Amino acid sequence: MRIFVTGGAGFIGSALVRYLIRETNHEVLNFDKLTYAGTLSTVEEVASSDRYRFVQGDICDARAVRTAIAGFRPDVITHLAAESHVDRSIDGPGAFIQTNVVGTYTMLAEAYAYWLELPQNAKPSFRFHHISTDEVYGSLGDTGLFSEDTPYDPRSPYSASKAGSDHLVSAWGHTYGLPVLITNCSNNYGPYHFPEKLIPLMIAKALNDEPLPVYGAGDQVRDWLYVEDHVRALQAVFEHGVPGRTYNVGGHNEKQNIEVVRTVCTILDRLLPRPDGRPYADQITSVADRPGHDKRYAIDAQRIGDELGWTPVETFETGIDRTVRWYLENEHWWRPLVATNAADRRGLAR
Repeated sequence: MRIFVTGGAGFIGSALVRYLIRETNHEVLNFDKLTYAGTLSTVEEVASSDRYRFVQGDICDARAVRTAIAGFRPDVITHLAAESHVDRSIDGPGAFIQTNVVGTYTMLAEAYAYWLELPQNAKPSFRFHHISTDEVYGSLGDTGLFSEDTPYDPRSPYSASKAGSDHLVSAWGHTYGLPVLITNCSNNYGPYHFPEKLIPLMIAKALNDEPLPVYGAGDQVRDWLYVEDHVRALQAVFEHGVPGRTYNVGGHNEKQNIEVVRTVCTILDRLLPRPDGRPYADQITSVADRPGHDKRYAIDAQRIGDELGWTPVETFETGIDRTVRWYLENEHWWRPLVATNAADRRGLAR
């Protein structure tokens, strides 16, 4: 098939691009604006493939989207392009509304126009697959899991913008008959994660002998999903999922943030001990919590397991070890990004 990937130079998008070129026979078009969090170095290893092509473009630019779709003639559009950092959404929500809501509308409008012109025998197999987040469901208490039927209750500008985009996708399916799919995933981690997110940020700061900032007591709980497990789930959904269906994707790995940071420190202690012999955990520092910080997310991924046969391969223990090793072996990739994107604390709502 021909797979049109928006945001294919970002973290999850690039993992999907690399996986599809490496493990399947699909053709891939990577459509990416190349913002601060998107770099073509993430797909360098597959860029020479004759089944890969790249177009630089903005999902809010209808003409650019239309031209790229017409030139590639996709069987599937996987829509991953998004602003995704909660702290940045607190400081500058407008960019999140523009990219995540207006951009998704633009993608839907152009996908629908393209789908209408497809031959009748090609229409049923086309898919518009929208990739979203578990944050649209709000915050859980100490028990329970998010299912596909959990009511939406977004708490941050980021999650509100993603909830809005989810509803637009669903509406285009119900109103216009566009064959749409939605997946809502838990926290991803793994190689090529932009170093403003928790795990790569902790690795970078630990190696730079800087304080490791943990919000509040660090007792917020997240379900951690290794990114290569996630992209296998995406493939299962756009190849075999039922149009109009939503599938939650989770790693079955609930951890408190402080546990995650301590685990990173322990692995670094083993793989690259500090010259002075002190444990990296000595660098952990509590800082003021994020405004409106959701307490707990946890995914019920039974539907995708029962219907599509997907299950995660990596445990948190195996995935985090692989991740830390990758960052130690690829400092040439992340150190320039840290140097050019250094900033004071974001997301203080003031």
